[in-house]
Amino acid sequence: MDTSAKRGVLHVTAEWQMPQIIDALAKALAGEGPALRFAERKNSSLTSVPEEVAVIIATSGTTGAVKEVGLSARALLASAKAANDYLGAKPGDTWSLLLPLTHIAGVNVLVRSVELGREPVDLRQIRDENLPNVDFTSIVPTQLHRAVRETGYLLRHLQSAHRVLVGGGPMSEALRNDADAGQVQVTATYGMSESSGGCVYDGIPFPGLEVEIRNGLIALKGNVLASYYLPTENDPTLRSITDQHGWFTTSDRGSFDGVRLIVHGRNDDVVISGGEKISLAKVEEFLREHITDGDLVAFSTPDPEWGELLAVATTVLVEGDRRSQIESQMGATLGRHAIPKRFYLLDEIPRTTLGKVDRDRLQRLTRDGL
Repeated sequence: MDTSAKRGVLHVTAEWQMPQIIDALAKALAGEGPALRFAERKNSSLTSVPEEVAVIIATSGTTGAVKEVGLSARALLASAKAANDYLGAKPGDTWSLLLPLTHIAGVNVLVRSVELGREPVDLRQIRDENLPNVDFTSIVPTQLHRAVRETGYLLRHLQSAHRVLVGGGPMSEALRNDADAGQVQVTATYGMSESSGGCVYDGIPFPGLEVEIRNGLIALKGNVLASYYLPTENDPTLRSITDQHGWFTTSDRGSFDGVRLIVHGRNDDVVISGGEKISLAKVEEFLREHITDGDLVAFSTPDPEWGELLAVATTVLVEGDRRSQIESQMGATLGRHAIPKRFYLLDEIPRTTLGKVDRDRLQRLTRDGL
């Protein structure tokens, strides 16, 4: 890969206002300005990038190691056009921004807005009963969960949109049903920073995106894929996102139901306890049908006897008869090996700014006895 041509990097900070961000992004996408880096922390060693990189997103995997993903204008605009076309968005239509710009889902709202020629409505810090109506928006399942239960200003804002994209994590069937009951028109999205965000909508890949299942894992090939993993202080190597044939193999397990992609969860969400494999995603899906009055997360914790133990943290007390009933039904449905060995009561489930579980903090909370 030819990386001799270089481009400067401009770090977008929290002080930037939306007009400034949109102007700099439009120039970056047109190749007329430096690449924009959206991240909570500045990478002092990243002062230039290959010329094709227009946007940089810092992302971390399950190990917690930060990766810098370099995305080209071609990939970002292909993603934005495919999303707007899927939704039937027209020039002049409006997106609202409810997600942080340190994640690809938030940046995508900006790029889609640039493609439509309309500045997005920035609602990241606004908590106002009189939120404006918009045509489209994008949120994570946690935001949707809170909206349909609190039935406040956020729900009314979501109801005003023609379509609400929900990504960044799995949306359960129960949550989708709650959204339907609340008159919120949702579309479940699947993707990651390496694929310019969501690239599969309600199980249907974007036009031109190839999807295969390789050894149980989802593999992607198409023009929405990022170009590089950029050098960091921990890993100074510039690496291509794709293999020599243009494929990017994710860490997500999947299968096809006809033409629709079914995502079964991350490959590393499987706990092996006493030789039995347990899917955290399936445990959470089951529990959410029986614990509807609070938040919860399933996780693994080290154990000298079993290797790993399946544990659940919840924001509601699960003891006595209630716990016995849940365990009995879970054993009959998923098998007795899938019954959690421990329940932890937390004031709230620790999450990142995008609504994903902060598993490092969760481990510390439960290890230290809350």
